[in-house]
Amino acid sequence: MNGRVNKMLQNEDILGIIPARMASTRFPGKPVVLINGVPMVIRVYREASRALQNLVIASGDDEIEAVARQYGAKFVHTSDDHTSGTSRCAEAMKTYSAKTGQTFKAILNIQGDEPMVNPAVISVLANDISRPETGISTLIKPEVDQEAFKNPNRVKVVLNRDGFALYFSRSPLPYYRTPGTAWFSHIGMYAFKKEILEQIVELEPGILENAESLEQLRWLENGYPIHCCESNYSGFGIDSPEDLALLLKSGLL
Repeated sequence: MNGRVNKMLQNEDILGIIPARMASTRFPGKPVVLINGVPMVIRVYREASRALQNLVIASGDDEIEAVARQYGAKFVHTSDDHTSGTSRCAEAMKTYSAKTGQTFKAILNIQGDEPMVNPAVISVLANDISRPETGISTLIKPEVDQEAFKNPNRVKVVLNRDGFALYFSRSPLPYYRTPGTAWFSHIGMYAFKKEILEQIVELEPGILENAESLEQLRWLENGYPIHCCESNYSGFGIDSPEDLALLLKSGLL
């Protein structure tokens, strides 16, 4: 950790960024799809704004920017060339700081396809990244569902005794000789110290990331610790029209 960071950060030191793009493979245009009359990305923005003083939508699409403008949400234009939300966040941070004159010490990457995002879990990450010893923070959830444990779309994580990630995998990890043992699933929301974010977006993909298609393994492989905050939050990510139909039928809204 950078030795210059020696005290807890305040909420105003943190910038929340919601990266969004229209060109989703499984659900094109999903950030602007209406959920009970409100675009998905705006629902995320409204919930996240309950936890953060500073929040912005980051996109390279005119349609998303038009929706943000219509609903009074702050936004910045970013390149269309980004291959991850992390790199889009890094550009958005620089652009927003240059535009407003504000400087930030930490960044929260909030997924734009989680219309049920809970402000409380955003606050958990904000509090964790505020600690001097935390450079990257993310969320995990204890699980017992053994079918989910075998599902490669549910990312597993193993921890050291201090709550830092040892490894993330799509495979069942660790191997339990006793069936039914609890395990941790990863919830893909991140917080970064500013200087750490600037460093990790310069890294090249490594062997582990290429094998598992998990960006966070690039950071671990290069020696960047990732602190994991335990939560009961499951989220309801919308990856397809079918996911949206399930949410609308769930009665959660």
